[in-house]
Amino acid sequence: MNANTPGSNHLADEKSPYLLQHADNPVDWYPWSDAAIARARQTDRPILLSIGYATCHWCHVMAHESFSDPDTAALMNAHFVCVKVDREERPDIDRLYMTAVSAITGSGGWPLNVFLEPHALAPFFGGTYFPPRPGRTLMITWPDLLQQIADAWENPDKRSSLLASADSITTFLESALTGTRHRPAEGDAELTGIYKKALDAFTGMYDSQSGGFGPAPKFPMPAIINFLLACAATDPAADLGLDTRQREKALGMAIHTLSAMARGGIYDQLGGGFHRYSTDERWHLPHFEKMLYDNAQLLACLADAYALTENNSLLCRARQTADYILKEMTHPEGGFYSAQDADSPESAGAGKKVEGAFYVWEAREIESLLDAPAAKLFMSHFGVRPEGNVSGPHAAEFSHKNVLYGTGPVDQAAKTFGLSEQETQDLLQTARQTLLAHRKHRPAPDTDDKIITAWNGLMISGLAKLYRVTREAQYRDGAVKAARFIQTHLYDPQTHHLARIWRAGEARIDGMAEDYAFLAQGLIDLYEANADAFWLAWAIDLSEEVLASFYDSKNGGIFMTGKGHDPHLLLRMKEDTDNVMPSAGSVAARNFYRLSAYTGRNDFSDAARATINALIPLLEEHPSAAPLLLTATMKQTTRGR
Repeated sequence: MNANTPGSNHLADEKSPYLLQHADNPVDWYPWSDAAIARARQTDRPILLSIGYATCHWCHVMAHESFSDPDTAALMNAHFVCVKVDREERPDIDRLYMTAVSAITGSGGWPLNVFLEPHALAPFFGGTYFPPRPGRTLMITWPDLLQQIADAWENPDKRSSLLASADSITTFLESALTGTRHRPAEGDAELTGIYKKALDAFTGMYDSQSGGFGPAPKFPMPAIINFLLACAATDPAADLGLDTRQREKALGMAIHTLSAMARGGIYDQLGGGFHRYSTDERWHLPHFEKMLYDNAQLLACLADAYALTENNSLLCRARQTADYILKEMTHPEGGFYSAQDADSPESAGAGKKVEGAFYVWEAREIESLLDAPAAKLFMSHFGVRPEGNVSGPHAAEFSHKNVLYGTGPVDQAAKTFGLSEQETQDLLQTARQTLLAHRKHRPAPDTDDKIITAWNGLMISGLAKLYRVTREAQYRDGAVKAARFIQTHLYDPQTHHLARIWRAGEARIDGMAEDYAFLAQGLIDLYEANADAFWLAWAIDLSEEVLASFYDSKNGGIFMTGKGHDPHLLLRMKEDTDNVMPSAGSVAARNFYRLSAYTGRNDFSDAARATINALIPLLEEHPSAAPLLLTATMKQTTRGR
């Protein structure tokens, strides 16, 4: 334990809310540091690396079941050097070892628990959540896994097998993460066929009934929606290989998906904002944490969708999402907080936290707060039932609880209850305000108040785009204030260097490619929204730093980290594929093309073209791998109209 802080471990002086959640565990946790790695090498013990984030439900579960248990902690302390990492602070560490665990087990998630040999820090085994004792599944328990790995490490023959596994996994990681899987395309990229292949791939994944892409669990995938909207918005004369029907199909999939999410339980129907993902295919039952990066990207998609369709329902959701962020997720000086927790106490003074407790409702509670006609209308429109409206494997957990979701359009409710549409809107809005006021008296989920440069860049984009379609000053002002916050607290104008994290008055951790690229994107969007040339100039400075510190001038593409970022990292990785978050490479390529159009600079357009060419071989095999990168080329194709 940390000798300077009785009863705590080596996390006591950290700033990360996630690490501080574990500072009083009996596990002798270290942060990722020279000291932890030196101790592992000196004692010849494997590193047990555990990665999560402050608002992660299953991280809380495993912390309560295993990391807070003295017997389990004693086993961990005796055989391993235990290291905790906040994935939001160090996405580079998370991506490296998440890729390894996904290769080992076929899936990933958080908490991520991975075992490393102590010298090269190569992974030899890992997984996600492990239960503390045998249960209904055949999953190995955490204490049994610890003991098996400890025994194998002490056995020379078995240790050799573990080290051989580490070598094999490292070889895979080098291929998968350093851009060496394929040779870059030569000359100018030919993308016409890839646009159509990507659209066909998303059409095949599309859920025509409930919206979204793929089966449950369903995540919002803003990069896909962005691609579909870009297909619909691009000039038909541009040579994308898409006919009018395909463009209309792309727009329909995007609008249906956004509308389905906006009606679903994944959207907070009272307070605004999107939860992280849906456990079911209908967007009904979410994991209830709210992430800044989801809301930022979906806000931008909603604004873009409104610009194409003038769909007022989507604009309403965009406003509500932005208002939620500005009211509940904003530092007094303007920066945006990173997340709100899924779990909270069911009542004041309750010790145990329950997922979704802040958001779900019993029918009798609603009936006690609203008069009978309003309660009947509200419960019908939002699917509230006396027995609860959650079905499937979570029905028992949410017995008599209701996740609010829109059962249909307002005009349908008006017809059912013999009211005008305006009367129905007014009654529902008054009911929402009443329930929201009551909800404020519940114990609120914790807010992770660290400010992440990259995610703030995404929200600046979202607010700037919303301002462009509404001309409502609060959205422009929110974006400007956030940009000023980063300029003041996280940026060195002399060196053009960014820090990644700010919390409790301290900026920490060198900025990564996504911090520079996402912020530059936000500044370009802010410039296009309010024509202040300062934002464009700053975006140029940041993009020049991307070229200097992250761009692979030999092979094209964007490295995740700068040179010399962390000598302990096994690899210097490239970011190439878009997932729930876009890749730094995709956003940087878009930025380069946009800045080239404003400045006429060939170094920007050349870097964009080389970054795309580096991904052509991957896109030919997996055309859906980088939808946001493809939008970069669409923007370039239609530039100058």
